[in-house]
Amino acid sequence: MNKFRTFPQIGALIDDESLKEYPFYLKAHFCKSVVAKLKANLDEKALDKANILEEIKKEIKKHLHKDLQSVINASGVVIHTNLGRSVIDESIFESSKEVLCNYANIEFNLENGKRGSRYALVLEKLKMLFECEDALVVNNNAAAVFLVLNSLCFDKELITSRGELVEIGGSFRVSEVIKAAGVKLLEVGTSNKTHLKDYEKAINENTKMLLKTHKSNFALIGFCSEVSIKDLGILAREKGLLSYYDLGSGWCENLNAKLVKNEPKIKDLIKYCDILSFSGDKLFGSVQAGIILGKKELIDKIKENQLLRMLRVDKITLAFLNESLKAYLEKDYEKIITLKLLNDNLEHIKEKALKVQNELKFQSELRTSKSLVGGGSMPDKTLDTFVLAFKGNALNLQEKFRTKNIIGRIENEAFVLDFRTILEKDLSKLIKIINTMENL
Repeated sequence: MNKFRTFPQIGALIDDESLKEYPFYLKAHFCKSVVAKLKANLDEKALDKANILEEIKKEIKKHLHKDLQSVINASGVVIHTNLGRSVIDESIFESSKEVLCNYANIEFNLENGKRGSRYALVLEKLKMLFECEDALVVNNNAAAVFLVLNSLCFDKELITSRGELVEIGGSFRVSEVIKAAGVKLLEVGTSNKTHLKDYEKAINENTKMLLKTHKSNFALIGFCSEVSIKDLGILAREKGLLSYYDLGSGWCENLNAKLVKNEPKIKDLIKYCDILSFSGDKLFGSVQAGIILGKKELIDKIKENQLLRMLRVDKITLAFLNESLKAYLEKDYEKIITLKLLNDNLEHIKEKALKVQNELKFQSELRTSKSLVGGGSMPDKTLDTFVLAFKGNALNLQEKFRTKNIIGRIENEAFVLDFRTILEKDLSKLIKIINTMENL
């Protein structure tokens, strides 16, 4: 007789007292999958119910730890792409709840009782904030770039600098997006130097647009030069062409003075080009969105593109973006958490670090260090910060803290927590978690 026929029944495993804390769907799934795996491997552990239950619990816990959950960002990277980029302020969340938890006038005109525009109120605020003719919102800046090019330059030629054909996260390349949009790409200049005359010489009867892409995620230093969007815009107007600035990550107001060098405000840049787009969740500090600003006739043409339906944003994005725009217009910058962290002064960061250090049962060392902006923004700029460094094997400590949802970094062979990116509301939580850890 096959001894593996004596497996406990699935129903008996699901109903076992040791699994009562877990929801039924998880117990049902992992009881079946664990038993199937043990049977397939003819594992002796499969003959013992206690062993099977331990395997099931292990798989459930592994699954739960993968679930979406909050973490403490002690990495020192303010706009951390892998940790959700910009944090939404709780007051903005609370203000959005009334819309999100009820039916709302997303596409309904309350004045005439007819269908309304999904974007109306948000676009009005964008026009006020950036003093532009018109605006549009799609689901991210890559979508914005694709839609702009496909709408305004399809089957025509676009000229751009070879040094600006950047690759962003996830191996997405500007050059590939251009081609996918049905646009013919003509590169000019070299990887380190591009002059206005390079664009001028390349213009021909099939040219439709001059594109400038902001080097958001890398920096060129040394023997290099580029053409400003102002000069590119002037050339485009002279030649009857369109000028487009793919800004990627751009700032609006109240940015730390140490970061603004060579980083013009969006409001200034839009004066020099026909179309500009940027990410809503990077330096702008709101939700993921691709925000397009520009001439009304061009935005109208983009709105006619059938692809807009596929790239549009939902009511959650619109609600949060709407509240972020209100905060900017009211100059209530405390509600923009990204700005708050980037503008945080060194004395306050030190206070946060000392508060935690003084309440820890483990020894740590207060050190000065540098934080990064992150999120493909300002790669050549850093901000002063304070960190707590812990003794011991840095890799082991990094893993131990990570299992508790605390994301730090290794610096000078020590595991450290950077207090620029640790939210004030998380300090007590951080202390409690660390003090419950063993053998630190």
